[in-house]
Amino acid sequence: MAKADGEIVIKKYANRRLYNTGTSTYVTLEDLAKMVKKGEDFLVQDAKSGDDITHSVLTQIIFEQESKTGNTLLPISFLRQLISYYGDQMQMVVPSFLEHSMKAFTEQQTQMREQMTNAFGDHPLSKNMQMPIQLLEEQVKRNTDMFQQAMQMFSPFLGGQQPAKETKKAEAKDIDELKEQLRSLQNKLDNL
Repeated sequence: MAKADGEIVIKKYANRRLYNTGTSTYVTLEDLAKMVKKGEDFLVQDAKSGDDITHSVLTQIIFEQESKTGNTLLPISFLRQLISYYGDQMQMVVPSFLEHSMKAFTEQQTQMREQMTNAFGDHPLSKNMQMPIQLLEEQVKRNTDMFQQAMQMFSPFLGGQQPAKETKKAEAKDIDELKEQLRSLQNKLDNL
């Protein structure tokens, strides 16, 4: 199978070797990780059956990245929550939710970088300033809190949940607090 809509086809052979049909070279999982970071689309196919195995190969890349560095992206609590959704009625909702959450996070990250560049310029010393790091940490904490709250909304049958009316009031309050925190963060950035 040839390229489809700009995607590069990677064939995985029985000996576990990966062949990039776009460059006619063998590649490693590390090479595929670099392609992902560059934003290059690719499809991984089983060379014998032609089945799409992209998901399992990307999962393998994540596993290797998590195990070879001390800097893990996936906290244990997140992994446990994720595992608990397999076979659950929420399993169908989680992928879409995670995809939208990552897209929103990426957009926020881009906006934050633009605002920091506007506020501090592209000077090398500005990249090491403590204030931008603290602002970013606050944003990550708020995103994590929002994710946990959203997952609780999707799991109404878990123990310890508030009644629906109280939950809606609490959610509205949380949203208002988040809006205020975002306004405060924007003001801090504007003042810098």
